[in-house]
Amino acid sequence: MRLHTSLASVGAVLLPFASAQSPGGTGSSNISSSLGPDEHGFYWIYSEGLTAAFIPYGASIAKLLIHDKYGVERDVIAGFDNATAYSLDAAHPHLGGVPGRYANRIQNSTFEIDGETYHVDPNENPTPAAPDGADTLHGGHDGWDYRNFTVVSHTNDSITFSIVDPDGEQGFPGEVISYITYTLRNFTWDFKMVAIATTKKTPIMLSSHTYWNLDGFANNETNTVLNHTFYLPYSGQRVGVDNILIPTGDIVANKQGSVNDFWSAPKQIGADLQTPEAEGNCGFNCTGYDTCWIINRGQDGPYDWRAEGGFVARLQSPWSGIQVDVYTDQEAFQMYSCNGQNGTMPLKTSQGLFDNEDFPRTIPQYGCLVMEVEDWIDAINHPEWQRESKQIFGPGGDPYVLQASYVFSINDTATS
Repeated sequence: MRLHTSLASVGAVLLPFASAQSPGGTGSSNISSSLGPDEHGFYWIYSEGLTAAFIPYGASIAKLLIHDKYGVERDVIAGFDNATAYSLDAAHPHLGGVPGRYANRIQNSTFEIDGETYHVDPNENPTPAAPDGADTLHGGHDGWDYRNFTVVSHTNDSITFSIVDPDGEQGFPGEVISYITYTLRNFTWDFKMVAIATTKKTPIMLSSHTYWNLDGFANNETNTVLNHTFYLPYSGQRVGVDNILIPTGDIVANKQGSVNDFWSAPKQIGADLQTPEAEGNCGFNCTGYDTCWIINRGQDGPYDWRAEGGFVARLQSPWSGIQVDVYTDQEAFQMYSCNGQNGTMPLKTSQGLFDNEDFPRTIPQYGCLVMEVEDWIDAINHPEWQRESKQIFGPGGDPYVLQASYVFSINDTATS
């Protein structure tokens, strides 16, 4: 009975969003589609200007199609050509999935709730003293983006996945039930993630871990995203980290003109990567970004995160003209510049250049970037940040909720 009650509670939170974001006139009624998976295991949804495919594995987005400034259709996210490949990929890089139950890193794979210490599955940065790993990334070896979700609803412009995460899974306390809803409307990709802790207090922080290249990996001038322009208008501060990207507890200023300054003006991602300051910016012996910026909207008073012009991040390519503005109710933003890509990840058949020896059909270092809306990373180990109400949830309390809208347009303005 408890399970059914919890599912009903999640549904009550979820359904108003789905119905509000899926009105008539979105353009999806003009596109003919068959529901259910296609021969490649993809579930398709449609709207004016956008087409997207999803898979149950990780509740992942697998394709996002949009026409560029020349009218050419581009698939702007990394992935595979069929759903089966996602679970077979030995070097699984969380492609398009929902990391959980706690996204990003957990220091020492431990945290404390009400005086009790919990140990979760370590899976990153192994050392002689900690051969399995010195920390936990994205929920452990069997985090949510390694698991098959259940499709509970699928319409022409929306799809909802669900997962039941048992008590003790990967070391996390208590059962969690979650619904993930993706909706397309008028050049916009909306998603809402809801999770309820049904039996015990537990940390919850989710995100979308999608790898972007707004040129569809087809730019004949460069195969990286270093020419993409990035803008974080509310992010004059970031979470300070050590050399394995574990938060230190410090909140650090992004001084104007510094390598992590994307707030004072839009800037190309590669603009400062040749400067000494960029060395080690994404960890030991790493040049690039794997950075959590703080979103400081509250300084201007009350705000509606959906308000036009209130985007927290903008990514734009002058080559394709494709631009995406990210709106969210979250208060942190992680950007990873694919520093670890090494040319072994293949492109999809819907992407890239063919018969061009200068541009192999793989993703090189800096060939993509990840944008994650989320809360302050590893705040469960930093009570001084006072984020408990945003990250610790228990039975009978409010659910965890994440909302975001990715709004696409065409803008071919070049930025240095």
